[in-house]
Amino acid sequence: MTIRHAAETDLPAIVAIYNAAVPSRMATADLEPVSVESRLAWFKGRLPSQRPLWVIEADGVIAGWLSFQSFYGRPAYSKTAEISIYIAPNFHRSGLGRQLLAQAINESPSLGIKSLVCFIFAHNQPSLKLFETFGFERWGHLPNIAELDSVERDLVVMGLRVSKPFV
Repeated sequence: MTIRHAAETDLPAIVAIYNAAVPSRMATADLEPVSVESRLAWFKGRLPSQRPLWVIEADGVIAGWLSFQSFYGRPAYSKTAEISIYIAPNFHRSGLGRQLLAQAINESPSLGIKSLVCFIFAHNQPSLKLFETFGFERWGHLPNIAELDSVERDLVVMGLRVSKPFV
């Protein structure tokens, strides 16, 4: 497995992995697939030295990705980043999310990040368990905030104060 900074040529694979999560209604609030073109500005907003976008390759195939996003867009939150992880369906439960998350925690201090947050649907138990394994705590709960196929869903805000590398 190799984790590296994403290149623009990786964007179709990144979008395909994201779009694979849309029908499950587990990991994204998007209700329809997104296009590569619609994600270009998002991609260009990733800065390897501050808010990177990483891909993880398995046997030369992009099997997943992790992005850092500025939190809330205001200067006082500059030391906090939101992270998102998406793994291709064929690679679920293969430990790739763990590898990406461990690297994110370990690299956060060098990126100037003191706190990591993520937003996870309450019914996405695999993701909640993954983040809890790495010491993330529930920092917030937003009841019935999303509607997915006429079902109201809760959102859990998970957070981790980054102080030392995760081993």
